[in-house]
Amino acid sequence: MTRQYFGTDGIRGTVGQPPITPDFVLRLAHAVGRVLKRREARPTVLIGKDTRISGYMLESALESGFNSAGVDVVLLGPLPTPGVAYLTRAQRASLGVVISASHNPFADNGIKFFSGQGTKLSDEWEREVEAALAEPPVWADSASLGKARRLDDAAGRYVEFCKSTFDPRLSLRGMKIVVDAAHGAAYQIAPMVFHELGADVHCIGCAPDGLNINREVGATHPEALAHTVREQGADLGVALDGDADRLQLVDAQGRLYNGDELLYVMVDDRLARGEAVAGAVGTLMTNMAVELAFKARGLEFVRAKVGDRYVLEELERRGWLLGGEGSGHLLALDHHTTGDGLVSALQVLKACARSGRTLAQLLEPVRLFPQTLLNVRLAPGQDWQASPRLAQARQAVESELAGSGRVLIRASGTEPVLRLMVEAADEGLARRSAERLAQALQAS
Repeated sequence: MTRQYFGTDGIRGTVGQPPITPDFVLRLAHAVGRVLKRREARPTVLIGKDTRISGYMLESALESGFNSAGVDVVLLGPLPTPGVAYLTRAQRASLGVVISASHNPFADNGIKFFSGQGTKLSDEWEREVEAALAEPPVWADSASLGKARRLDDAAGRYVEFCKSTFDPRLSLRGMKIVVDAAHGAAYQIAPMVFHELGADVHCIGCAPDGLNINREVGATHPEALAHTVREQGADLGVALDGDADRLQLVDAQGRLYNGDELLYVMVDDRLARGEAVAGAVGTLMTNMAVELAFKARGLEFVRAKVGDRYVLEELERRGWLLGGEGSGHLLALDHHTTGDGLVSALQVLKACARSGRTLAQLLEPVRLFPQTLLNVRLAPGQDWQASPRLAQARQAVESELAGSGRVLIRASGTEPVLRLMVEAADEGLARRSAERLAQALQAS
């Protein structure tokens, strides 16, 4: 059975259009509740959300759906996605539920789930839920209905968890940090974490109104952060996305550091402390300069498919701890079960504080290769994999790059577009090579 509703990260869409409607979300929660009750007599589910105005409506629908199946609900209020994962595990709950569409604009929303261990659930579990959705509901009688309550100190508990991942012998005193929470779930929590560790904190993107999440701020729009860091004379800027599971950093000069570079800093810090690091996981899009820098340190580097879910799967398969992708989804499995923007920021700050070096100094061994990415629309039914012209052009480009760059060709999963990426030490060569591939595809 293929999945009808679940994508790579839960169920997501435009609010008011199927499946992000209150009636469907109620049925979804009821179906999930029935699946939970096959394993547990009285399940408890935690529900957190970001700051979208639609979160109230969907939260009520989830609460009703779970209660109607005889499942108890604990409402966490606005809380980052990784905070829900942490509290689900800490509270020994049966399931964690997040109402968020991450970095999408406010008109979208979504539902994603965490297991009782704070991990993402399997495809098999999602298929079981979809099968339950196809069945008629079985409403609990009055005596068997679930109950609902609020966990009033959810934010405070998560703040303490984040702080616990920072070395207690270190402090952020004397450091001025600009925090951009994208008007999202971490708008109160992120400033609190850095302030309580000693930093002087200036905030942008920390005034949600239900409609402004991710709007021209946050990890997907770091220009606002770079400007504010320079304007404030700050030492560092921290940008999160709407549900605070991805991270971008800006230094005092306004230079942006992406997830590829931050992954290197996290690995390098552990090596500098004499810790054993078996290897690191990136994605097909990870900059080649990072891979070469790891190899120069004698460290194995593996590429997973694009998406933090696949990075996590590869880490678990190999028993490794550190991985991530350029978008800022970073994983430190010795600290958390899922990607966490705040925890990742603290790991980088820990490396700076320990070494007494700036981000630019820590990243001297890494000089990112220029990347050219072109999106070429495919004709209906066009089989790009069978194109001899594209194959010949790729062979010629790879021969010219001769190990000093690479080619990545992949189809979009959401639109009829082929993504052509060429990476090379020389920017002009990368651009010309990508254009050569695009012309070969268009002539096919």
